[in-house]
Amino acid sequence: MTEFNEPNEPDEQQIAEALGAAANITLAPGPREAREAPAAAPEPDQEWTLPEGRAWVYLADPGRGLTKPVILGDGFNSGPSDLDFSWEILERGPYPFLTELRQRGYDVILLGFDERSASILDNARAARSAIQEAIARRVGNHPLTVGGFSMGGLVTRYALAKMEHDNVDHQTELYFSFDSPHRGAWIPIALQSFAHYIRRLNAAFSNQMNSPAARQLLWQHISEWDDSPETDKERIEFLAELERVGGWPRRPKKIGVANGVRTGVANGIDPGVRAFHGKGLGITGTHLYTQPAGEEKLVAQLRVVTLRKPQIRTSGMPEIDGAPGGTLEGFGILADELNKIPAIIGLGSEAETREHCFVPSVSAVALRDIDTHEKLHDPFPEDSGDSELDEYLCASHNEGHTLVTEELCTWILDRLS
Repeated sequence: MTEFNEPNEPDEQQIAEALGAAANITLAPGPREAREAPAAAPEPDQEWTLPEGRAWVYLADPGRGLTKPVILGDGFNSGPSDLDFSWEILERGPYPFLTELRQRGYDVILLGFDERSASILDNARAARSAIQEAIARRVGNHPLTVGGFSMGGLVTRYALAKMEHDNVDHQTELYFSFDSPHRGAWIPIALQSFAHYIRRLNAAFSNQMNSPAARQLLWQHISEWDDSPETDKERIEFLAELERVGGWPRRPKKIGVANGVRTGVANGIDPGVRAFHGKGLGITGTHLYTQPAGEEKLVAQLRVVTLRKPQIRTSGMPEIDGAPGGTLEGFGILADELNKIPAIIGLGSEAETREHCFVPSVSAVALRDIDTHEKLHDPFPEDSGDSELDEYLCASHNEGHTLVTEELCTWILDRLS
């Protein structure tokens, strides 16, 4: 049977043009205002051009120069690192982390990447160069603190481990990660399938999901809308390379924080419920669901422009969207971006559930894999010897991924050398 649009529906070309002109469907942490219109950051005291990236330096005392360097690596997104966005998240949120660092005499080095969705191994070259530049410019011999937020924690982890493997002195005494997915991150298969389904209309979302960094970070990934979820080859190769250089740096103390709880308390998102649906003529029939457990479970029904309504089903997956951990507004971001498009185009949507677990607590503290309900939800103590970190702290409640809170930041500040 020939597919056709309902009467008065816009055609595929009109929808593609509208998507290209108005929508920027890519996933990123933080409040909507911070993602869309961050205020300008202050001018840095120094700016370093690095292989694969750059660094913005804010000195505690410009008269003394760089004396106590703290390198903070940027997280996953699409495109180059944005200083204004980083400053908004780290300074103008619930806790002014950058001000507190500088008031305690530490020099802030914000490490950015030319392409945040590039391979972690590529972006580690920027981290390595930033470490060496900090050592070269440092006044005195105070050891470095090196770490990062989300993916930035993995970038700097690998960079430090590889420097040790290569017998390069990184002069780093403390490594930290802030809600970094040491055991993998999660984007619902429903969202991944939708991203790839609309690729012919707007490829931005699909390109982000299929980027090298996404393939390396995500525990389960699909490359096409109708693929079966699996651990991507690039993740397998990344983990093998990380293991080749020792897995972790051995010299610095290793600490980490999680934006989720350790008590096993879920985030309140039920499995198998509709999280998103299309309301406009061009997308009516699209339904995205939170991840259920079981066999052949429906996670998505897709319809954009044509009358086809293919269904996506998964088997053997845990109820991970509701797991303890840092959350991401994946469903909400999708609805927000589609709702920016003029209503006449017919892509109006609603997210009944805006968020989902993105980095489970057990992943952020490098404690357990995330492939079963028990591993995700079983409580764990404040100081489990099973963690690959020397010390960790979990948030007192499940909250947004990389949310910069007083609870987590003061704990890190108290451990700076």
